[in-house]
Amino acid sequence: MKILVINGSPRGKQSNTWQLSMSFLAGMRESGETIETHELSVNRLDIHPCLGCFSCWSKTPGQCCIADDMGQVIERLLWADVTIWSFPLYYFSVPGPLKNLIDRQLPMVLPFMTEDGGETGSGSHPARYDMSGKRTVVISTCGFHTAEGNYDGVCSLFDHICGKGNYTTLFCGQGELFRMSDVKQRTDEYLGYVRQAGREYMSGGITGETSAALSQSLFPRKVFETWADASWGVDKDSGERESDTLIFTRQMAALYRQESWPGHDLVLEMAYTDVNERYQIVLEKTGSRTLTDDFLPATTTIKTPVTVWRAIAAGEINGSEALMQHQYRVDGDFDLLLNWDNYFAGTGNTAAPKEEKTPDPSGELHVPSKATSLNILLIPWIVFWAGASIHSFWGSLASLAACVLVPLVFYRNRKTFYDVLSAGLVTCFSVAALLGASIRWIVPLAYLTFGIMWTVSCFCKIPLTAHYSMNDYDGESALSNPLFMKTNRILTLAWGILYLLTPIWTYFILGTGIGGWIGAINSILPLLMGAFTAWFQKWYPARVARG
Repeated sequence: MKILVINGSPRGKQSNTWQLSMSFLAGMRESGETIETHELSVNRLDIHPCLGCFSCWSKTPGQCCIADDMGQVIERLLWADVTIWSFPLYYFSVPGPLKNLIDRQLPMVLPFMTEDGGETGSGSHPARYDMSGKRTVVISTCGFHTAEGNYDGVCSLFDHICGKGNYTTLFCGQGELFRMSDVKQRTDEYLGYVRQAGREYMSGGITGETSAALSQSLFPRKVFETWADASWGVDKDSGERESDTLIFTRQMAALYRQESWPGHDLVLEMAYTDVNERYQIVLEKTGSRTLTDDFLPATTTIKTPVTVWRAIAAGEINGSEALMQHQYRVDGDFDLLLNWDNYFAGTGNTAAPKEEKTPDPSGELHVPSKATSLNILLIPWIVFWAGASIHSFWGSLASLAACVLVPLVFYRNRKTFYDVLSAGLVTCFSVAALLGASIRWIVPLAYLTFGIMWTVSCFCKIPLTAHYSMNDYDGESALSNPLFMKTNRILTLAWGILYLLTPIWTYFILGTGIGGWIGAINSILPLLMGAFTAWFQKWYPARVARG
């Protein structure tokens, strides 16, 4: 298949729309069909306006009297099986240079009058060449918060050229966001849908599911328009130019998600140490505002070079790694930073279509991972420790039942390696107890094995606790957060040490008259350790953040 891509943006390959067109084309290439492509950039072509002399109809039929690059454009239009028109919306139509190109297609039609079935206009001209089987895709972005209602002129133009319903459109509002690195995660997600659309187009047509995802705005209207206003960098009252750092801060404030308001106002202070500028972002129930003076008591203060924070916002460096390397520091309430993605739309999938399947930036569809559950790991162990100590036979039988039933109860949860390993180990200990093994030895040995499992996992790529606590920190994406991983490595080691020591007193207590209570006795320290874990998860990252 031969595909022609016409880039009608005066910006050339710096065009926002061009990113969508390249993603769509990438999806077409992934279809498996052999594809030959050719790209034309209108801003690099020498194409003069049509003179309206009709020489191409009467004096030199099929050939324009103007000697410029339009001849090669017509050759490519006739060569292509699919033509993709890529351009930004200019004053509710196509950019001027592209309109010149469209006007100069006159040699491709004959001068005779014909009817078009009344679908578009009241007349038409027959094609000079056989255009049957050729397909057209129109891709465009605009600067409004939505494409809806803004493309009437474009659609009317292509209705006349191609016939109503004989071409495919992909119109996207908020187009300027595709050049902003601060919101790259969201725009990459959208480009994933565009790529999927390209694959589907080659397979017969874009599905309703993908079309619905493409029709969603990148961000809510209020968020986008506030951000767009801030991007001009002009003070609304004085009309004076603002500093680049203040513009950056205002844009960050514009991405605040007011539905994440925690019930009380938050004051985020940004102290940019390299430019000696300080601003505050007040997060309120009704939105955000930026303070340049008359500051309020700060909830959280981030002391950072503006270059570092810009790089973090752009995704050029990992924010957690930068924190671990003390490239910036945080004073006050660290929870705001921990929940950054919830408060600020630019770093999360806040405007993503709520679909069961979503594409990653590569365009591949995947089903979001199910949450893990620590209960799947713990319950069989707890039942064995408590039950076998009370009654060797029935307690062991109960633990075997737990190994079978717990996965059924938590069937919606994703299983980890440690869940499977635990079920196998508890089954072995239970069978050993049923076969007559001494409870005084088998229960401490179970505690020891459990402790070894936790301790050894500290030296694995992902420590045991991280498999479960990641559910509270954006799922698997937390596993790439070095601060999250280090916190969990320390906690996993602490729990491992606890269960390595537990067999010592367990062995002696089982030899006394209160051995049947060992399960209750050994639950005291884990309860205290649980309280320590909850405290440490907040204290340690905050300590690192303070430098």
